[in-house]
Amino acid sequence: MKRLMDLALALLASLILIVPILLVALAVRLTSPGPALYWSDRVGRRNRIFRMPKFRSMRTDTPAVATHLLNDPNSFLTPIGSLLRKSSLDELPQLWSILRGDMSFVGPRPALFNQDDLIGLRTQYGVDELVPGLTGWAQINGRDELPIPDKVQLDLEYLRRRSLAFDVRILWYTFMKVVRRDGVSH
Repeated sequence: MKRLMDLALALLASLILIVPILLVALAVRLTSPGPALYWSDRVGRRNRIFRMPKFRSMRTDTPAVATHLLNDPNSFLTPIGSLLRKSSLDELPQLWSILRGDMSFVGPRPALFNQDDLIGLRTQYGVDELVPGLTGWAQINGRDELPIPDKVQLDLEYLRRRSLAFDVRILWYTFMKVVRRDGVSH
């Protein structure tokens, strides 16, 4: 049921958002050198690595680490990078990952391939059995500000409580957070 909902929503969203997606891609290309998309190695279900696209919000010479680990993340942002991140427009290409089945609309956010502490805790608690999501329970309860153990506890809570109704609730809260731009630190 969840996979069918993901497919239907991703197809509908792709059709509705095709013009904004193309405009954002053009804006990224016109405001900084390099490709419009950044393909990031992420950890998926059962710790399988997959390539996740995002609109590039940072310069091409940015180290491949979690943003919070950079000394001065803002110094790596492209001219429109901050806007893309605060509006979550950088996440739109992840519709591709949902269509492919690498991601779902709701689940734990996919870890970077080198976030060993997060991957280890998720594996320890069985959260690695979930398909990662565009948004999730941890996302709406703190996003960038959460320490990793707290994030994993919220992911575990999602694992235990997951249902269609809970997913709809998380999607609604995500929509409200994006509109208000809550919880974005970079």
